[in-house]
Amino acid sequence: METTRFILIGGGQHARVVLDSLLTHGADVVAIFDDNQTGELFGIPMIGAYDPAYEPSAAAIIAVGDNATRKRIAATIRHKFSNTIHPSVVFSAFASLGKGNMILHGAIVQPQAKIGNHVIVNTGAQIDHDCIVDDFVHLSPRAVLCGRVHVGEGAFIGAGATLIPGVSIGAWAVVGAGAVVIDDIPDHAVVVGNPARLVKVNQP
Repeated sequence: METTRFILIGGGQHARVVLDSLLTHGADVVAIFDDNQTGELFGIPMIGAYDPAYEPSAAAIIAVGDNATRKRIAATIRHKFSNTIHPSVVFSAFASLGKGNMILHGAIVQPQAKIGNHVIVNTGAQIDHDCIVDDFVHLSPRAVLCGRVHVGEGAFIGAGATLIPGVSIGAWAVVGAGAVVIDDIPDHAVVVGNPARLVKVNQP
């Protein structure tokens, strides 16, 4: 990782996994900011609302599972962003990675994959060769992206979903848990099942 000194934004349930990943690296996590929580998490102080003047040299990670909330918060943060990649991850030297990403326990990222910013690649998720994952995506545990898949900004891919080679998932779409996606999915669509079928289109 680029730095060993961090702050987390968000102290909820997802933050526990992100914090565990950082602490496994021996990172120095100095504070967790959360508007609704104080106290401590795994020994790290939770100190209320975000303060842009706090430890200005530290790097930030937005440890929030909801994609839209993560995007909204990202626009307000003045600290630089960094990534956490758990030591159990298999991450190809020929893949690329933006900033603020959380690549968590047991994930696999293959050659020529491109991951944007503030993406969650959750427990055991797999991104195969030549996939493109845009900003603010959340790949849930055990989601599988076969080769050449494109996942648009803010899309949510449910636990255990499989996306066959070459499909495109629209921005802010939702793929249900266990779905098998064999066709392109439009923006804001919600799909479920095997094969995945459209159930509704959310309003932007």
